[in-house]
Amino acid sequence: MKTQLFFVILAIVAGAVLPLQAGLNVQLGKSVHQPIFAAFASFLIGTVGLLLYLFVLKFDFSTIAQTKTVSPVVWIAGILGAFYVAAVIILAPRLGVALTFVLVVAGQMAVSLVVDHYGLLGLPVKQINWQRLFGVLLLVAGVVLIRRF
Repeated sequence: MKTQLFFVILAIVAGAVLPLQAGLNVQLGKSVHQPIFAAFASFLIGTVGLLLYLFVLKFDFSTIAQTKTVSPVVWIAGILGAFYVAAVIILAPRLGVALTFVLVVAGQMAVSLVVDHYGLLGLPVKQINWQRLFGVLLLVAGVVLIRRF
């Protein structure tokens, strides 16, 4: 149970830092008048940070050869991440951080329900039911409220 609580807290913290990341990236993009540079810089610094972390973990870099066995489609994840960061940098100053992220979360929930329902990408199947759909409906209601006020 303690492990589960740790992961719940980790997920909340991960979500909490995204608006901060967006704000910082927006500032960087404005300084050079190019939001895509901010996304690039974010990924570059993140890459360096992750590389340093791998060294601290004493990661066995010889295992990288095993990535040849994965489908080439999995490498699209990096492009999707870059698209996400760039889109948030562009959208946050125009829509506001709250509306941007509630729309992002609504999109995440909609696709997550489909991924879960069909067990896509090798993930466990979790059927769509009325309770899960109601949760998405509440998110949409949140979007409407945030947009109006």
